[in-house]
Amino acid sequence: MAEHPDALNAEQKTALRGRLLEMQEELRISLRERSAAAAPVELDQTTQGRLSRMDAMQGQAMAQAAVRRAEQQLVLVAQTLRHIDDADFGCCEDCGEPIPMARLQRDPCHRLCVPCAEARELG
Repeated sequence: MAEHPDALNAEQKTALRGRLLEMQEELRISLRERSAAAAPVELDQTTQGRLSRMDAMQGQAMAQAAVRRAEQQLVLVAQTLRHIDDADFGCCEDCGEPIPMARLQRDPCHRLCVPCAEARELG
């Protein structure tokens, strides 16, 4: 894809790279913290009631789901960092128009503009 005339400039890409690196560190910290909560639960069935065991198992399942989401987000951040210097970075994958900087500042991993993202959701 050719570079759009309104494509991001070097300063904007540098700011987004910094945001991505912050996100990456936050996700790594979160993974370390959540991994302990996602570990198998050892329950003493003689001292804990059935509801306590169910609560512990539910908490473990929720922690495991949070770990999976964080791992997926970490992969997405790494992919975005690899492509941030591409000429078409910051342009919508569907229509090719620039993604507003405000949207990218919230989450630099966005690959679609709002209208195209909404169209996919309604799809």
